Amino acid sequence: MRDDQTELHTFPVDAEPPQPQFDIDPPPDGGYGWVQVGAAFLINCFTWGQTASYSIYLAHYLSSNQFPTATPIDYALIGSLQFAVSLLIAPLVTVAARKFSTQPPMLLGILLQTIGFITASYASKIWHLYLSQGLLIGLGLGFIFVPSTPILSQWFSKKRSLAIGISSAGSGVGGLLFSFGIQAMIDNLSLSWAFRITAIICGIMNLLAVALIKNRNAAIKPPMIGFDRKLLVRYDVGLMLAWGFLSMLGYMVLLYSLPSFSESIGLDKNQAAAISAYLNLGIAIGRPMIGLTSDRLGRIEVSGFMTFFCGLICFAIWIPARVYGVTIFFAIVSGAVVGVFWMTVAPIAVEVAGLNQVPSLLSLMWLTIFLPILLIALKLRREGASNEYLYPQIFAGLSMILASLCLLELWRHKHGTTLFRDGLLNWRRTAQV
Repeated sequence: MRDDQTELHTFPVDAEPPQPQFDIDPPPDGGYGWVQVGAAFLINCFTWGQTASYSIYLAHYLSSNQFPTATPIDYALIGSLQFAVSLLIAPLVTVAARKFSTQPPMLLGILLQTIGFITASYASKIWHLYLSQGLLIGLGLGFIFVPSTPILSQWFSKKRSLAIGISSAGSGVGGLLFSFGIQAMIDNLSLSWAFRITAIICGIMNLLAVALIKNRNAAIKPPMIGFDRKLLVRYDVGLMLAWGFLSMLGYMVLLYSLPSFSESIGLDKNQAAAISAYLNLGIAIGRPMIGLTSDRLGRIEVSGFMTFFCGLICFAIWIPARVYGVTIFFAIVSGAVVGVFWMTVAPIAVEVAGLNQVPSLLSLMWLTIFLPILLIALKLRREGASNEYLYPQIFAGLSMILASLCLLELWRHKHGTTLFRDGLLNWRRTAQV
């Protein structure tokens, strides 16, 4: 289906889909849309970019005794809680954006994020971190990113993936800046001041983004349903949600394990922080390139290939990595492809459900990937083994490969065949004979 078309709600799997309806005001594919790319870049930089640098906090917590009663699982759960809470509240935020427009929920999110950082700077017990760095910052993330994610799809059609690729590179740039910056602030100032300075920077830059952002809801008329059951029962939607679920399993394990893995093979704290920075450098370089490629070669096709490639290099490069240079190489290459979900989820949602259904479908997606985000990657570690991170490495690779198969089936479904369903029907017919 064309990007500038929308689709009626749902239809039986074996029936012909209804005829699409043309957008009354198609995306301009430029103009003020490039300002929206800049605003989205800032949002990604100072929400997900900052959050991606939690691996630096995690490495600091694991190597220090600042919270004596805490366990490694506590620290990993706090980081996962940031992601998970932001996704869990997606239906609520979607409804709030429908009632109050885009900016008010985002302003509330900035307030919650800032309070979260400030209160974390005064934390003296582990439960303080759960409430501040986990819950409050997670709520702030959700109220900022959920209303803003569908915006670029409203402004672009032919260049949609490129625009989203450029904007999502902001998370890589932010992760790169914060990975070096947070480690330097912790070493030269303190953990408390690292939180406070981060609060000021993120608050100011996100306010600038909110001042620039502008939706096209009047033209698109999205229903913005927090939990659309009609979408949920569709086969193609189910495949897309399965892709998100599985790819997030691998994404979280790789993102949070890589700095600690670096220390486990003998690298020092500064080198481990550099590995996290190189990962984010790969994100910043790779996402615009993948966006440009997917606009030309197909969003589902390119996303599926990159997801598979990420799983493959987990086995081919990450498992054998034992020296700094190889680990840097893996960090850059994996960074370029590991987050392909975040930059292609909205364009693929347009192809699956239509432009006006993107907020509703994304709300379902955020709920779907809630459980993978809560996965505790460190639980898979084999402490004391020669390769502590072998199980996380295998887990991440298999998750990505299985996720790519879901997109393969989605591609086949859109082209008139369904690999898994037809295979099951053939097996049943053979069994009956």
